[in-house]
Amino acid sequence: MVRVKSCSRFAGVLLALFISCCMGTLAQSTQRAIGMDSLPGDLSVGVVEQILKDHPTPASLGKWGYTQGLTLYAMEQVFRRTHDARYLRYIQNWADTHVDASGKIDAPIDTLDDMLPGLLMLSLYQDTGEPRYRNAAQTIRKRLDTYPRTADGGLWHGATNEHQHQLWLDGMFMSMPFLVQYDATFGDRKNASREAAHQLLIYARHLSDPKTGLLFHAYDETGTQAWAQPESHHSSFFWARSIGWYGVAVIDVLEVMPKNDPDRAKLITLLRQIVSAIARFQDQQSGLWYNVVDKGSEPGNWLETSASAMYIYIVSTAVEHGYVPAANAKVACKGYRGISAELSASPDGLVSVANICAGTVVGDLAFYFQRPRNTNDIHGLGPFLLMNEQMRKSGCTRQNASPVRSH
Repeated sequence: MVRVKSCSRFAGVLLALFISCCMGTLAQSTQRAIGMDSLPGDLSVGVVEQILKDHPTPASLGKWGYTQGLTLYAMEQVFRRTHDARYLRYIQNWADTHVDASGKIDAPIDTLDDMLPGLLMLSLYQDTGEPRYRNAAQTIRKRLDTYPRTADGGLWHGATNEHQHQLWLDGMFMSMPFLVQYDATFGDRKNASREAAHQLLIYARHLSDPKTGLLFHAYDETGTQAWAQPESHHSSFFWARSIGWYGVAVIDVLEVMPKNDPDRAKLITLLRQIVSAIARFQDQQSGLWYNVVDKGSEPGNWLETSASAMYIYIVSTAVEHGYVPAANAKVACKGYRGISAELSASPDGLVSVANICAGTVVGDLAFYFQRPRNTNDIHGLGPFLLMNEQMRKSGCTRQNASPVRSH
């Protein structure tokens, strides 16, 4: 009798678990449906409004830096489409906190990262005509003329810190789009494009992997860093966001570069290599990409949103401009559907972005796997906005994208 009671009790527990599981699945489906219903029609606006809520003042957004500069630069693209004066006012308030009336910047320009806000200075000057932004951009442009380089001419990642003699993929996006856009506005577009192509090709020479088509995160000219391979001096792993930074830089330089530039064909070949690798390593189930791109089957690796957004932007833009065959559009569209699963919408229309890798230096495999996975980290919001503004022009829309969560 005791056995029968025990079995009966066990069966009851199983039934309760089954009911609970079914109810949980039903609740999850309902939650997804609510998320889709509450998702604003304009994802970019939803993310910008979330930024304004999380960072209501310039001080709360942070100091002069590449994450702030990119987030605001991307936000300005949304302003130009929506003409919401609040966005421009917010962007200017941050800029004016760090750039005085004469154009002096309140931070040294001693790393390539420090140069990225120059993109914002250029776009603010175009929108407002205020000389302070032109003068700030000019300071950054002149710094490139004196900035230290490797023996073969590559710009160091940092001029005065532990990143001397090193090339990081990240640095190409931090500096080269600014260079070509500055000189297209004020200077000699031909010479700026020559320099940008020179830098991108030097970096590729040291960091491109012919086996996978991917690029390693960093190179140490001296070979003394713990992560530097003995002969090649490059690091050992393909960190997703670093490849994204580099690929976006190639796209942005090509968009400004004269059609007759002698290195244009080389950059297009390099871009095709990157797009091919992006397509090859896309996770077929989710449509996204792993934080360490080629190790999707490794325990501890995880799907990362900011790099995925960059890859979607790269592929979609490359298709739009005819750099790669139109068939690649399906890669971008599949990624866009995948990113929708990383979004959550609040009842008031604010949109959050999950699984963004925190700021990351060069490390070993365990280091990349263990990086924090953040929601609304500004390392990923700028890339998301740039990607979404691009995808609004594509044939891939929310109507064929996955539902999102509500929060």
